[in-house]
Amino acid sequence: MWTAARLRAHLVAARLAGVVATPREDSLRRYRLFAARDPRVLIGIDPEGAWQVRDLLGLMADRCGVSADPQYTSGPDVIDPDRTLAALDAFAGRLREAARRGAPVLLGTGHPHRLLGFYAVLADALSTAGCEVLTPARGRRVDILTRFGLRTHRLDYVRGVALVREPASGRPGCEPGSHTHSPLPVRVALDAAADAGGPLPELVVGDHGWVCGAGQLGFEAIGLADTDDPALFVGEAEGRVSVVVPVDDAVRSAHYGPLARYVLNRACLSQ
Repeated sequence: MWTAARLRAHLVAARLAGVVATPREDSLRRYRLFAARDPRVLIGIDPEGAWQVRDLLGLMADRCGVSADPQYTSGPDVIDPDRTLAALDAFAGRLREAARRGAPVLLGTGHPHRLLGFYAVLADALSTAGCEVLTPARGRRVDILTRFGLRTHRLDYVRGVALVREPASGRPGCEPGSHTHSPLPVRVALDAAADAGGPLPELVVGDHGWVCGAGQLGFEAIGLADTDDPALFVGEAEGRVSVVVPVDDAVRSAHYGPLARYVLNRACLSQ
C-alpha cells in the first residue's frame, strides 16, 4: 500500500520531486519563450493574461515550489513533494468521478519513453471500471514542426494510450513513440472522434500538448508537468486545465509505477 508518507519518500529518492534534474536555466528559458508567446512553449494554450516572466516565476513557485528568486539562475530546480502529493490527490479525484459516471476517456502522452506505463495502468483501470477508453484517428497522419523541420508522424495507441511515431520507427503497435510537445495530435484525435459522431471524451489525461490542446478546446483535462512546462500551469490558473501534477517527467519509467498505484488507490480503482 502506497501511503502518502511512503510515496513522498519515493518522490524525493527517485528525484521525481525535491531536487530534480531539470536545470533552472531550462525552466527560465522556457518562461521567457512563453512570455514571448512562442508556440513551441504555449503547446496549445492561448493565454488570456499577460504572463510576463516575473508572473510565471511566481506561478511556478506557487504551483511547483520552485525558487521565486529571480537571481537564482543556474543549478537544479526544485519541486515541493507536498505539492505533488496534493495534486495527485486531486488528479485521483477526477479519475474517481470519471469512473463513477462511466465516462469516455482519452489518454495520450508526448513522453512515451517515460510515461507510457503510468498512463497504461490508468487506462486499464478505467476500462475495468466501465469507462470507454477512446482510440480515435489511429494511423492518421500528423505533421509536426520539430527543430529538424516538418516531420510526418502517425497517431498510434499502445495499451489504450495515444502517442505519435515516425513511420520509419517500427511496426505499428510497438514501443516507443516520439517525444513531442505538440497539441496537433490531440486536435487530430478529437476532430476524428467528432467526425465519426462520437463519443467525445469527458476527460483527457496526459501531458504536454495533449492536456493543453484539449483544455483549450473546452475538454476537461488533467496531467503531469515538469518545471519547464509553464503552459499547463497557466492553463490550470486560467481554468482551462483541471489538475496539473508537478513532477519531473523524465526519470526512469519504473519510478512512475508507485504514482499510478497511489492514484488508483485514492481513486478507489485498485484491482
